[in-house]
Amino acid sequence: MTHRDPRLDSTSFWQHDYGHYSPNGSLKEELKVDVAIIGGGFTGLNTAWQFKQDNPNARVVVLEAAVIGFGASGRNAGFSTRLFGLEPELVLLRWGKQRMIDAHHYLDRAVAHTKNLIEAQGLQSDYRHNGMVRISYSRKQLGRLEKTQHLLQKLGIDGDLEWQDRARIQQDFHSERFIGGIYESNTGQLNPCKQVRELKRLAESTGVSIFETSPVTDIERTASAITLKTPGGKVTADKLVIATNAYSRQVPDTRRLQNRQFPLWTYQVVTERLTAEQWASIGWKDRQAFGDNRQLLHYYRPTADGRIVMGGGDAIVYRTPAMDEVPSPMSWQHCEAHLKWIYPQLKDVRIDYRWGGPVSVNTDMVPEISFVDDERIIYSGGCFGHGVALTHLNGRTIADLLNGRKTELTDFWIVNRKSIPMPNDMLSFVGGRVARGALRAFDWWEERDLKGE
Repeated sequence: MTHRDPRLDSTSFWQHDYGHYSPNGSLKEELKVDVAIIGGGFTGLNTAWQFKQDNPNARVVVLEAAVIGFGASGRNAGFSTRLFGLEPELVLLRWGKQRMIDAHHYLDRAVAHTKNLIEAQGLQSDYRHNGMVRISYSRKQLGRLEKTQHLLQKLGIDGDLEWQDRARIQQDFHSERFIGGIYESNTGQLNPCKQVRELKRLAESTGVSIFETSPVTDIERTASAITLKTPGGKVTADKLVIATNAYSRQVPDTRRLQNRQFPLWTYQVVTERLTAEQWASIGWKDRQAFGDNRQLLHYYRPTADGRIVMGGGDAIVYRTPAMDEVPSPMSWQHCEAHLKWIYPQLKDVRIDYRWGGPVSVNTDMVPEISFVDDERIIYSGGCFGHGVALTHLNGRTIADLLNGRKTELTDFWIVNRKSIPMPNDMLSFVGGRVARGALRAFDWWEERDLKGE
């Protein structure tokens, strides 16, 4: 099946069993609001709902350039985990022991917050709180994974982690490629497109106005107001939230964001529905999400209707604007080949869906929430592809900032820090390509003795 553009085709995989999606109309009027939010993803919709809960009479509008679910919030792996930035060792090296511990607690709270929101509000997004597994293929990878677990133990943040040897992990997953791993029990997984559209429903139920296919083409700031223009309308707001993550370079009149982050493309495939016999042949009876311990990691998740979502294995830097769809047949072929490398039992399984899109990375290697110029404008970005739980709690944090409250969440150290600026586009592009090559070389070195990979 060919690559699909969700801006034009509303029958993509994530909603194939969810009914035809009818997007809201675009903005065609002039509005005056208390808070305007650019971006209808997890961050923007959670912020809108949380702020509206706090301020029932407030006027809140969300402007989405494409349709709800088009971006990373609708097309991600669906893992609600405590992953933060890059590897724990790098976070520790860059930020130190205490900030790494604080980040773990924030993400632990984020996972619980996401789970509680889904359950309390009855969001229909196929959520399962059944853990995650991180596996290794080679002895070098396994040794590095053991060191990571020892680090987390030393820091006292390994509470739900359990080491499993080759015998146990192959018993559970029926793959001779797996030689050991870590089981993490207190995490979850969901269907991201269902989740983001349930958040849209939730926000609208409180009176939030959401306009789709309404890209912001201009932002004007005066001492008294912030004015946003779209092709068909205008919004005048007291405060603005830029919740565009990997798409932030395309937001107009936010020059300070141009060098804050850079979009990095990753790709996924989804299999046809597996038969009962095929599932039995690969084990995986607990249906956890799992990922490998590579630098350019692969990730896997079973779907509610019996498919496998599999992605990763590469990260590509383009000079293409983030909103543009960039097919990568090479990446899709790699994903399919790797899935069938770990599971030869599935060699005849068909791939039904393929897509890709950008995630937001920055030079600080961790996410950020910050003010832009003054406290009327708040920006959030740099999720590194680990944003499901993080962005849900960030919505609560941003709502506190909009309310002018000082809370435990707003005291978290990613809030209003000064991130290291990236160089210009060309240097960022070249640097990204160099980093990609280094990561691929590192994976080759650790896996050079494996057969068939």
